[in-house]
Amino acid sequence: MSHLENRPDAMEHQHARRSNWAWWVFAIVALYYLVTEHQAHLMGALPYLLLLACPLMHLFMHHGHGHGHHKQSGEDDK
Repeated sequence: MSHLENRPDAMEHQHARRSNWAWWVFAIVALYYLVTEHQAHLMGALPYLLLLACPLMHLFMHHGHGHGHHKQSGEDDK
């Protein structure tokens, strides 16, 4: 072990990394079992999820276009 690994903040960082890895492994395993055990339910809801995705993408992806909200360079505030 180096002298940097003995510092308290390094130990907290190492603990946080291990906790993060453990959470992701748990999430992947849970997702695998959820998909394999409930595949029929997921496939039945898939058309509805795709239909729901269309308005949600329209709502969230058109956020940055501006759509005429910007002033022209020669306009005054009246």
